[in-house]
Amino acid sequence: MLDRYRKKVDWLFEPIARKTSIGANTLTYISLIFALLASISFYFSYEHHYLLFLASFMVLMNGFLDALDGKVARLRNEASPKGDFIDHSIDRFADALIVGGLAASPWCDPLVGIVAVAAMLLTSYMGTQAQAVGYGREYGGLLGRADRLAILIFAPLLQYFLLGAGNEIFGYSFLQWVMVYFAVVGIATAVQRFAAVLRWFRRR
Repeated sequence: MLDRYRKKVDWLFEPIARKTSIGANTLTYISLIFALLASISFYFSYEHHYLLFLASFMVLMNGFLDALDGKVARLRNEASPKGDFIDHSIDRFADALIVGGLAASPWCDPLVGIVAVAAMLLTSYMGTQAQAVGYGREYGGLLGRADRLAILIFAPLLQYFLLGAGNEIFGYSFLQWVMVYFAVVGIATAVQRFAAVLRWFRRR
């Protein structure tokens, strides 16, 4: 849902994009480092709760750089199919690392984690496949990448402050409920995108 508002907040990144001397592709690769650090932080945060704060910050930085790299490319007239390919490919690696780190951690039941990761990848695949057949990049649906990142910035902080309240909600940690949400709503989003492209084919 938040992906549709990307252009409306694009102006926030322009001053930073104009001042940075780092290239767009380099920013993209740096964002992957933050995704890796977020993954490691999530994985070990069950035993070391303070890492939840680090995980939140690393996800924030990944999302920030992901938004900044595109702005830098456009301002420098460096936008290209190669850059778009690198950007979307690194985003998928980053998604797999971040959500995968949480899925593999003791916070999450392995089955729930597997379904959440699969749903996330299906959603992203529907978006890029829509572009491949001529529909255009599909960002619609209930749970896009921006939504996941926003949730993963705030969820670790909520989990930390819920620790003193028994750490479980109906038998699950808060972070596990987040993964259940990713699994269920992620599948629904993939179906939404699939249906949107089929409607487009029928109108042609």
